[in-house]
Amino acid sequence: MHPAFDERRYLIPFRATLLPQIFTDTLVIGAGVAGLRAAAAAAEHGEVIVAAKGDVKLSNTYWAQGGISAVVGAQDRFESHVQDTLVAGAGLCDEPVVRSVVEQGPARIRELVEWGMRFDRATPGSTPESESTPDGMALGREGGHSAARILHSNGDATGRELALTLERHVRQNSDIRLFENCFVLDLITLDGGAPHCVGAITHHPKYGLQVIWASATILASGGAGQLYRESTNPSVATGDGLAMAYRAGARLADMAFMQFHPTTLYIAGASRSLITEAVRGEGALLLDRNGYRFMPDQHPLAELAPRDIVTRCILEQMAKTNFSHVFLDARHIGSQRFAQRFPGIFELLRKFEIDPGKNLIPIHPSAHYMIGGVRTDDLGRTNIRGLYACGEAACTGLHGANRLASNSLLEGLVHGQTVGQTCAEMSTGSQPAPAKVVSDIRPSDRSELDLADVRSSLRSVMWRHVGIERDGARLREVSEMFAFWARYTLDKIFDDRSGWEVQNMLLVGALMTRAALWRSESRGTHYRVDFTETLDAFHVHDLWQRGASEPETSPVLQGSASAAADRAAAAAKR
Repeated sequence: MHPAFDERRYLIPFRATLLPQIFTDTLVIGAGVAGLRAAAAAAEHGEVIVAAKGDVKLSNTYWAQGGISAVVGAQDRFESHVQDTLVAGAGLCDEPVVRSVVEQGPARIRELVEWGMRFDRATPGSTPESESTPDGMALGREGGHSAARILHSNGDATGRELALTLERHVRQNSDIRLFENCFVLDLITLDGGAPHCVGAITHHPKYGLQVIWASATILASGGAGQLYRESTNPSVATGDGLAMAYRAGARLADMAFMQFHPTTLYIAGASRSLITEAVRGEGALLLDRNGYRFMPDQHPLAELAPRDIVTRCILEQMAKTNFSHVFLDARHIGSQRFAQRFPGIFELLRKFEIDPGKNLIPIHPSAHYMIGGVRTDDLGRTNIRGLYACGEAACTGLHGANRLASNSLLEGLVHGQTVGQTCAEMSTGSQPAPAKVVSDIRPSDRSELDLADVRSSLRSVMWRHVGIERDGARLREVSEMFAFWARYTLDKIFDDRSGWEVQNMLLVGALMTRAALWRSESRGTHYRVDFTETLDAFHVHDLWQRGASEPETSPVLQGSASAAADRAAAAAKR
């Protein structure tokens, strides 16, 4: 990697003690499901500040249409959900983590109901017993699941209902302060042998730069979908948390794995709006331009195969038919039923004069979910003391090489609660004290590239060459492009969010490219046209850290939940 990626510790020059100071026990970076649930748990043992880049409505959680997977049906079993997750993860799931998350799912759902979240109810007399819970909540089925275990709210607005429920719960807690429109530039660390995170430097449009000192910092900043030209993610998903963690010395894992959602609305000139997997769960079919249903030729589960398989099959069929997209056929569901089950999508389609009961829905894959992230242990600890991570910003080992549908909101709930509790170990009984941290960055004498051009070019090249299909020669070219952009962009000092975002996107994009080039195999969401086989040599997690030219590797964990508990107990004693 070009030296510029590893030399820059902070984005801006500053002297921490000269900036406005804010103090808290726990700082949570991010206000999606993981961040808000972590805040609620951390507030049980101290004061909490939640720093949200925008507002709650700009999180991936709020935008989520699908649902929350949980074993709450009378005929469902934990083992079934575990095995579905392991199969989808293509050999890279840490099994103890999978079992722990799956087994905690029902408790987190009961908690949401107690907090006022409204889940859709089954229709009495017409819903099969296997598609509802004992207390009457409706259960849907999505790709890769062997049973109906997906809970929804308002048909296709589960994320919105979840986000509002958690926000309401957090705002009612006097020990939690929510800072909206608060951009976190960097984590602040003290070295002293081993790095120790003591908070973050932030920027607010009204208040300017501030330092938030915290005994514990939880990174729940979400993903990096905006690195791709075609994306389902909101504009804030620029990988900021991953970049600031890397600059601070945290280990990032499995960075080659970005999940592409198979079905986003494909209308020329319009943004890529998600068409939830639940539509296929209700029976919608995939057709090519000739009206041919191609998925049964590719996988026994057809349209309900894991997302990585469906995505590549769509890409292959587009190439075979020389067409820009395929179609989702929901005509047999009917307009009335579609509108009842998916009211948000129905209204979206109506804006483009598409009646799903009469018309085919044009769709195309888009970047959707970052599987790699800051590597954590079972309890959300990173390799930096005082720094924790959860949600999409973390790599816990749950998703492996391909996330099972609707496991993301479940992970945010489970690991958010776990991390919020675990970080109590950093409590000293008193507020953290300011430290004399100095970032001394000299102005660059090199020419400056146009930021808008860099951002646009970066997103295009990531989509073309670090996207659904990858090739070694093209990945090397992309690495050279990143090195050039870095030479003239990462050396600059910017004073606004657009500049900081581009610098973060450059760093994360380069890491993803580097990891994709290193992983000379195909597995899950990572498909190399020059290495199409899945190889035992890469049955490992790859760990990337600032200053190292090659990744470390760690074994994929096998075994039971009790083994995970034993490891957690041993770690707590160290």
